[in-house]
Amino acid sequence: MSKKSGQPGPKETDRPEKPGFAARKIAADILGNVVHKKRPLDGELEAGSGHSGFRALAGNDRSLVRAIIGAALRHRGEITEILDRLLDRPIPEKTGRILDILHVAIAQMLFLDVPDRAAVSLAVDHAGLDRRARPYKGLVNGVLRRLGREKEEITSDIDAEKVNTPDWLWDSWQDAHGAEGARAIARSHQSEAALDLTVKSDPENWADKLEGRVVGNGSVRLVRKGAVDSLDGFEEGSWWVQDAAAALPARLLGDIQGLRVADLCAAPGGKTAQLAAAGAHVTAVDISKGRLRRLEENMTRLGFDVETIVSDLREFEPDDPFDAVLLDAPCSATGTIRRHPDVAWIKSPYDVEKLTEIQRDLLDRVLPWVKPGGLIVYCTCSLEPAEGEGQVAAFLQRHAEYIRLVPIGSDEIGGLNQCVTGEGYLRCLPSHAADPTAESIGMDGFFAARFRRS
Repeated sequence: MSKKSGQPGPKETDRPEKPGFAARKIAADILGNVVHKKRPLDGELEAGSGHSGFRALAGNDRSLVRAIIGAALRHRGEITEILDRLLDRPIPEKTGRILDILHVAIAQMLFLDVPDRAAVSLAVDHAGLDRRARPYKGLVNGVLRRLGREKEEITSDIDAEKVNTPDWLWDSWQDAHGAEGARAIARSHQSEAALDLTVKSDPENWADKLEGRVVGNGSVRLVRKGAVDSLDGFEEGSWWVQDAAAALPARLLGDIQGLRVADLCAAPGGKTAQLAAAGAHVTAVDISKGRLRRLEENMTRLGFDVETIVSDLREFEPDDPFDAVLLDAPCSATGTIRRHPDVAWIKSPYDVEKLTEIQRDLLDRVLPWVKPGGLIVYCTCSLEPAEGEGQVAAFLQRHAEYIRLVPIGSDEIGGLNQCVTGEGYLRCLPSHAADPTAESIGMDGFFAARFRRS
């Protein structure tokens, strides 16, 4: 009660929010949805249908939320280890957003250019406004202030690459690429992915215009980042966003001028655009009506005329066989962790197991859709051998009388020798150089194999 008026004093919830509070609160909310409810981060940040609080923020606050969540997910293992060292006992369940609040604060204190004082103050305020978290306000304050005083002592001996990688992924990469290979992959995930563009023509010219450099097999990698739709050439449809590794599989079909080509599981459309730019008559098939609508919008901007079909491939039947087929199969997407750090924390070995079944069924199903003598390119953005090398070996064994492997040469992919395996598969790792000079490191993890129907 107020001593002078006898009326209740202001509640904590009545106080005006501090600048930046809403962004931190929404970051913690989205982080919880991703980690605990396994909701994909892209969906939470979707401009039209994502988290309502995020959509209501001003542009600069949305950028702050993206940065905080990116750092919190990219360094989630480190932050968890730090909290284990700072807490005498685990925080009980049903304490609201306490852990998410702490992860958001520590991400700012250690990995973003945010003053400790601001990160601590806003985290304490957030805990005070969460009914279940309120009893732990003092704990939040004490833990974060101690971290601020003892950063070096608490963090100096943490093996960041190891702890930021879930055990099942570390074991998978170590089995496939050795201890140093697994560590190199994990190290690459600690930094954000570059912004790569595929241009219709003259990549050297566009690299000059956009202050970038040519990497991979003609991709343009930008040095500076900004709003994509404000860059020179966007409105004219001169290029589209596509990772340098993701741009390689479509090139494996060779000269497709005038041929009928199917792009299966086509959205978001980077490969569709490549096929159309190469002069093919493209049929793009995808199960998602919404994603295919965005693909159509992109094709309109780029000036490409392609046929689009919404369908589950397990039910789709083409009227006539195609000259070539590109199957970018549904996968665990573990090759895109640099770009989508949530993947490491929302996927599991069970997902890989179920997806390999779908991939197998789709490979068997699309085989008759290509004419005799035609090419099939199978690809995934997964680092898991079960979705790549293992899948292809089984496919070749099942259909030995109908198909043969057509090995890939490094000359087809811009001289990226390290991305070609002894079997003739494409296997790009996030730790690989994006150009033969090794000046530009990092690309999405990608696998591809090419077959000819006999």
